[in-house]
Amino acid sequence: MFDSLSSRLEGIVRRLRGKGRLTEADVDEMLKEIRTALLEADVNVGVVRNVTARIREQAIGARLSEALDPSQQVIKIVNSELTNMLGGETLKITYAGRPPTVVLMAGLQGSGKTTNSAKLARWFKSQGRQPLLVGADLQRPAAVEQLRTLGRQIDVPVFSEPGDPVATAKRGLDEARRLGKDILIVDTAGRLSIDTEMMDQVRRISEVTEPHYTFLVIDAMTGQDAVGVAESFHHTLEIDGVIMSKLDGDARGGAALSVKEVIGRPIAFASTGEKLTEFEQFHPDRMASRILGMGDVLTLIEQAEQAFEKDQAEKAAEKMLEGEFTLDDFLEQMQSLKKMGPLSGLLGMMPGMPKELKGAQIDDDALKPVEAIIHSMTPLERRKPELINGSRRTRIANGSGTTVGDVNRLVKQFQDMQKMMKRMGASGLGRPGKKGKKGKPGRAMPGGGLPGMPGMPGMPGMPGLPGSGSPGGFPPFN
Repeated sequence: MFDSLSSRLEGIVRRLRGKGRLTEADVDEMLKEIRTALLEADVNVGVVRNVTARIREQAIGARLSEALDPSQQVIKIVNSELTNMLGGETLKITYAGRPPTVVLMAGLQGSGKTTNSAKLARWFKSQGRQPLLVGADLQRPAAVEQLRTLGRQIDVPVFSEPGDPVATAKRGLDEARRLGKDILIVDTAGRLSIDTEMMDQVRRISEVTEPHYTFLVIDAMTGQDAVGVAESFHHTLEIDGVIMSKLDGDARGGAALSVKEVIGRPIAFASTGEKLTEFEQFHPDRMASRILGMGDVLTLIEQAEQAFEKDQAEKAAEKMLEGEFTLDDFLEQMQSLKKMGPLSGLLGMMPGMPKELKGAQIDDDALKPVEAIIHSMTPLERRKPELINGSRRTRIANGSGTTVGDVNRLVKQFQDMQKMMKRMGASGLGRPGKKGKKGKPGRAMPGGGLPGMPGMPGMPGMPGLPGSGSPGGFPPFN
């Protein structure tokens, strides 16, 4: 979403690199570029004016700093402002002393409110909570049935009754108490902000349920219009936070960068894809870091910890460091890698990733040739790839639909990686939890690295990715 803004900001930093000091003329030129970048990203004009004024004040004040060079000063200042624009701090959810904690979902028609209600319920469930969904959207045909379908997918019950939405919401609260549920999520009808009757309805639902959190679902594709929507809902409901849907789209990001400045409420959660699993807490500092091309290692680690079983990851890392990591192990790790989400999204979180690779549209199919080659090997060949001679390579290539050259590259580079890791193990490197002579490896990241990621120490490069020049990286398949 922020690709255009990110490219412009990175360009500003590159032009300042190497300057001895940050002059007022440099600041003015930089602010002109930043103003253009934000306006092109469809950020609200008033927000752009306020942000550039604050950046100027800080940049002029930082002019005499000797601790940082100009490009570092700009990164520090702009990173701080972007973080503030995106919400400042991550919204910390606190739970009611007397359950249930009530969450009211509001938003325009078509913003993705019902789907995000289910995604939020799944997120609460992953936190060890017991949610109940209430279908109070009785205006839209099949809205309640959609919510029930989503509820079955995540094993969360749904309560709804025909009739008055306000009465349904109130009975839903009683049902949550009766069932002992500690989270109640009320999905209200989508409405137009200028629809007085519908806005009054959601206000009355709020009065009878007394929500602890009121979340406004905003479609990230709406751009500056999101500002007016947020103001209207905030005036009626006192919004606590925003759920930004379609953050994986190709919109320019103006909505995400404008809302906090206008209503003073943070983005609480972000929907990053169509799947119910593609939903996460929004971290302003991490997103600002990604926009500036500095990656997002913390989110990458969290996703890795969810995708990889701890014992499995430790066992794999230990085998690698002892030179016992086989192609079977590599295949297993690669399958887990897919659970972390789209490959292009993972690359965008990596610091120092080349611009052309970070912005590449990489399909998960990029892994299929490697998987096919490994699946075409016998169990013995996977354990001991050195046994794969010419005739075996031909058989494997024919069985996997690849070429002998592809098989040769995979086998050679996997063997090179094994040798490198064995040397690292012998020297004690890559053992963050070292105990005596045989230390136990720590978390899968960092230290052990992620399987199949370019540039990550301790694991082979991503197979089939364009431009991967990392040690041990498999070259693209033709």
